[in-house]
Amino acid sequence: MQAYYWLILFAILLAVEIFTLGLTTIWFAGGALVAFFAALAGANLYVQLILWLVVSVLLLVCTRPVAKKYICKKQEKTNVDSLVGQETVVCEDISNRENTGKVMINGIEWTARAEDPTAMYEKGSIVRILRIEGVKVIVEKGE
Repeated sequence: MQAYYWLILFAILLAVEIFTLGLTTIWFAGGALVAFFAALAGANLYVQLILWLVVSVLLLVCTRPVAKKYICKKQEKTNVDSLVGQETVVCEDISNRENTGKVMINGIEWTARAEDPTAMYEKGSIVRILRIEGVKVIVEKGE
């Protein structure tokens, strides 16, 4: 009877993975499949649970980075993430010491701060966006 429970768990986890496509439950489904075969072979419940846990963790640790690399390969940045790496023009002098600075990005003014706390960028200079922290862009000298 335990084998059927593992098979049901395998089917549920596989169905969840198919509907979410988030690489979240497939590893545990693999562990449930191994536990199912262990139950068919006559292993006791503790061995089945240990096999399920060990196989699930091994699958997660060993295959998830590779799977994510290939499955999420064509994921495009959207919204604010797409701004990182772009160059833009300073429209108000950037000085971390004076707590000033603005850049124009796609027609919208953004508060800007320099990555290097001692750096200053004058109005009209080109800067590259390194990251976004809240409503501020963190920049460095552009080309």
